[in-house]
Amino acid sequence: MEWESRLGRRLRVRDLYILSTVARSRSMAKAARELAMSQPAVSEAIANLEHILAVRLLDRSPRGVEPTIYGNALLKRSVAVFDELRQSVKDIQFLSDPTTGEVTIGCPESIAATALPWIVENFSKKYPRVVLHVEDVPSPSIRFAEELRSRKYDLILARWPTPLSRDDFTDDLHVETLFDDPLVVTAGRHTSWERRRKIDLAELADQPWILAPPGTWNYEWIAQAFAARGLGVPKVSIVTFSVHLGAHFLKNEAFLSAYPRSWARLNSFAVLPVNLPLRSWPLSIVKLKNRTLSPAAERFVECTRDVRKWITDLETSGRPS
Repeated sequence: MEWESRLGRRLRVRDLYILSTVARSRSMAKAARELAMSQPAVSEAIANLEHILAVRLLDRSPRGVEPTIYGNALLKRSVAVFDELRQSVKDIQFLSDPTTGEVTIGCPESIAATALPWIVENFSKKYPRVVLHVEDVPSPSIRFAEELRSRKYDLILARWPTPLSRDDFTDDLHVETLFDDPLVVTAGRHTSWERRRKIDLAELADQPWILAPPGTWNYEWIAQAFAARGLGVPKVSIVTFSVHLGAHFLKNEAFLSAYPRSWARLNSFAVLPVNLPLRSWPLSIVKLKNRTLSPAAERFVECTRDVRKWITDLETSGRPS
């Protein structure tokens, strides 16, 4: 306890920030310029930390500055320290004005074009002064969990086709499933396919398709379905991740594609009655387990849960309420 109280009096958050800046810039001089400090003041802050902890935190060489194993250990924990302090300030701001704040969200375009607009619309009506930062992350977006750990994102919206393996999901992540949104075969309303009550998969083998690149869930699901019938991969005319590009050609040309069921119905595309096995593809929220989110981010998570009712309405009536 005596050591802890002594550390509490002598360890300064400012010194931790200086250490992280030096480690990032790999130079005392560069860090000093970035911090608008003198180089001796930066060196003194590092020396103060090393004296308190009784270990060397940085190795200095002609090539620059590198954290030691002790420095890396301190920096790793400092990320959480800075984040908690940042969130504390946000909490105070939110308590003084519950309608303000910022939330940073990572999600792939396929979600940004489907469920996210309805979540954002609901959230923005309730909290119009909260700023939402939405950044595109390629699918499968859960593989960008490292950016959750670095606090770049408050949360990630992800689709995941199978149960999470140990390679993709670790004990520090919490995954909350919102609803299942399986892939379906889609076409434009102007095509003759839209009027059919039953379609055999073999009939679609020679049609022009729009699919994501090989190796993606979109592509592999179609390829496996055709292979199960002893058919080769269908004719793919456009290979793209872009949901908007796919929507353009589905709407105006005689293309077929595979998209989440909610996207097809929300955008008034035909869901073709092809006898294919539905495979689970849930939409989920991914967060860090031990990270305290800001009040604004917690409110956003609450709004994402409202999507369960939205998808129920979409399935029963064809339009969300």
